[in-house]
Amino acid sequence: MAVVGDLEQMSKMGEDVSLLERPITYGDILGAGGQLGKNAVTPEDAALMQSAEARTYGKTHKDGAAAVMQAAAEENVKAGFVKRDDHSQVAEEGVVAQEILVPGAAIDLEFIGGQPVMASVKPTPTDSFLATSDAITIGDALEAAAVGGGDRPVEKSDARAIQSAVMRATGAPPMAGGLAAAAMSAADSNPRVPSADKTTLADILMDASIYMEADKIVTQEDAAKVLDAELRNSRTGEPSPGGVAAAIQAAADINDTAGLIESAQGDHPRAFPLEDTPVPEREHALTNGAEHAPKAATGEGKVHAKEE
Repeated sequence: MAVVGDLEQMSKMGEDVSLLERPITYGDILGAGGQLGKNAVTPEDAALMQSAEARTYGKTHKDGAAAVMQAAAEENVKAGFVKRDDHSQVAEEGVVAQEILVPGAAIDLEFIGGQPVMASVKPTPTDSFLATSDAITIGDALEAAAVGGGDRPVEKSDARAIQSAVMRATGAPPMAGGLAAAAMSAADSNPRVPSADKTTLADILMDASIYMEADKIVTQEDAAKVLDAELRNSRTGEPSPGGVAAAIQAAADINDTAGLIESAQGDHPRAFPLEDTPVPEREHALTNGAEHAPKAATGEGKVHAKEE
């Protein structure tokens, strides 16, 4: 976030922003990678994220992506790199502000062009017994993905992630006719059926914990294995925003923060990097370096994990 600090300092000192040698990009302010990281931040982009945050959170976040984007866009306009009415690729691909609700916490995620750019964890009021002793299970996390993925048709990457999650939960290969088998069948048939007849993540996962043969507390190792399965079968090489891997990772982080599981040792892959995110303090920019994931709808909503 060094560039954001530089922008604030520049404004306070009244320096001439024309001294900027190039436009401020998403790589500068949010650590975005690929083509997105090279794109200049525009006022239209900032307005879209403000709208998405307001719809999802009820207000814009002081240190959220919208505020960071607005500051950068203003400097780009003042320096003459962009115009106030410029239309950008970000506006075509969309932005998302999402909230995943799990027992004891809310996880806020923000995506630009399908790429995760910010994440934060906030504690939420819940039964004190649940808050102190109940960890989130793989079944809970899959049900959160059912709402997060919503009406998105099941793809091969989703099916493999579900298969991995079920295997981690049960410690055995998936059973015929079970949750994983249903997901694989949906991924195989969806490309051949009309859009209205495609099987969605919600169809498969809405009551996941009921149909699983066994369940377990989500750990960081579970999250890494599920992410690996999703990425190996992804068309974009990116985890799906609000998808299976993201939901499992979110659950692992909540369990980790609450001290309900052992913290992972060393580096391991993550659906989004929250390992350094304090609770409930400020958001952190992500440093994911991959290019755009599939187009996302703008400003969609809240994801709920089941609370027993």
